[in-house]
Amino acid sequence: MSERERVSDVAFTPAVKAAQTRLGSRHGYESMERKGGWRNKLDDHLATFISMRNSFYLATASAEGQPYIQHRGGPPGFLKVIDETTLAFADFGGNQQYISLGNLSENDRAHIFLMDYANQRRVKLWGRARVVEDNPVLLEKLADPNYAGRPERVFVFEIEAWDINCRQHITRRYTEDDIAPAIAKLQGRIEQLEAELAALRADAGE
Repeated sequence: MSERERVSDVAFTPAVKAAQTRLGSRHGYESMERKGGWRNKLDDHLATFISMRNSFYLATASAEGQPYIQHRGGPPGFLKVIDETTLAFADFGGNQQYISLGNLSENDRAHIFLMDYANQRRVKLWGRARVVEDNPVLLEKLADPNYAGRPERVFVFEIEAWDINCRQHITRRYTEDDIAPAIAKLQGRIEQLEAELAALRADAGE
């Protein structure tokens, strides 16, 4: 993008701006843009947010524009921050459809959508992605030896813009790790009450 363009222009195309104007939201977004708007470099807060994610959605498209969205999962932090404009992750063996791989071979535009359901947060990143298949050093750096997935290649994502959505309409969902402490606490309380009940019954001669 040229320096004269707003960072958000990666998403706010002329057609999008026309829709915003017609439906009454363009004035607000113009104000946002004048105040700095979206950013194209990671800050510490977003880097920390990324390091805690164990999944995200990757969007690509074919040369003809046919879109595809793929869920990516792994241990927390498997999506690595390389520098303030670059992310990367190891591509684990899967169903061998290779749709994202094929799309990126002819159209490098990509999008990453990060969700934190428990805290009702979502982050959108626009950029360009490429596949690296001949760099074992980088692959080893990105792979987690404690994760069962078999790394096959690396996806590198260059950030062009990012934005944080409002939390409206995000239904809270929790992983097993999220709820494990609460379950452990409840289980401990149940065991305590069962022990107290058993003691009362013993005193009553039951």
